[in-house]
Amino acid sequence: MEPLIINAAITGMVPMRNDNPAVPVTVWEIIADARRCADAGAAIIHVHARDPDGQPTWRPEIYREIIDGIRSNCPGLMISATTSGRLWSEFEKRAAVLECQPDFGSLTPGSLNFPNSASVNAPDVVQRLAQRMGELGVVPELEFFEVGMIDYVRHYLIPKGFINPPCFANILLGSCGTAAASARNLVHMIESLPGGFTWAATGIGRFQFSVQCQAIAMGGHVRAGLEDNLWMDTAKSDAATNPRLIERVVKVAEAMGRSIASPTEARSLIGLPNESEHIERNDRNMPAAARRRGGSTCRPSTTAS
Repeated sequence: MEPLIINAAITGMVPMRNDNPAVPVTVWEIIADARRCADAGAAIIHVHARDPDGQPTWRPEIYREIIDGIRSNCPGLMISATTSGRLWSEFEKRAAVLECQPDFGSLTPGSLNFPNSASVNAPDVVQRLAQRMGELGVVPELEFFEVGMIDYVRHYLIPKGFINPPCFANILLGSCGTAAASARNLVHMIESLPGGFTWAATGIGRFQFSVQCQAIAMGGHVRAGLEDNLWMDTAKSDAATNPRLIERVVKVAEAMGRSIASPTEARSLIGLPNESEHIERNDRNMPAAARRRGGSTCRPSTTAS
């Protein structure tokens, strides 16, 4: 089987320090945890930014510090930036991070309910986000919570030219309000994917590990991290950290005879250019004003906390 790509979702929009003290929230904490996750085996870091009060933010200047800092400390590591509609629905706010040249931009192609809120992804916003990613050379990291989202991509967004493979797909199961974390649902969603998609899977909360094990055994890839799960055990007695969640996945993969993909191997498997080619191509596509804003001298320490 192919080497296993591990996508580390390290912060998210929901977890707070009082939920788990290991959640990285400051710019420097996120950069340092990205380094630790890369050392543990992650090839992709899925990034959510927080403001100085620890609350989720869409502000591109904060994302730029994070992205530049990760690239300085983790050369070659792939970076995915969220365009989530969970807290704000406006296209301009959701698309702002794409100017920071992440390798991927997350894209959930449908609205969904979470236990206490809704994530609204209107069709016009989804289409405009996909178009903007294409213009900037950012690869969609599609987040599929149920099979209707896959069908929308396969039967509408791709034929209409909004999305063009290669793409990276995350299948997320077990969130209350969307598809349950069952093997049947996972198989059905994998079989429904369009051609040219590299897929990974995870479960939300207590379902994270079981879905990861299924994905590893089936030849897919995995997403792991505190965004989706705060505990090492279902009894919630052992608080997780991002590196520990990744190390657990590595042990399972090795037990099944799968090697762990380096960032370079992961780029090749997904069909992405190398990091320097990606940035150079994006610079050509980006307006001059945005290029001028891109000059960061941020060189954070990997030991920051």
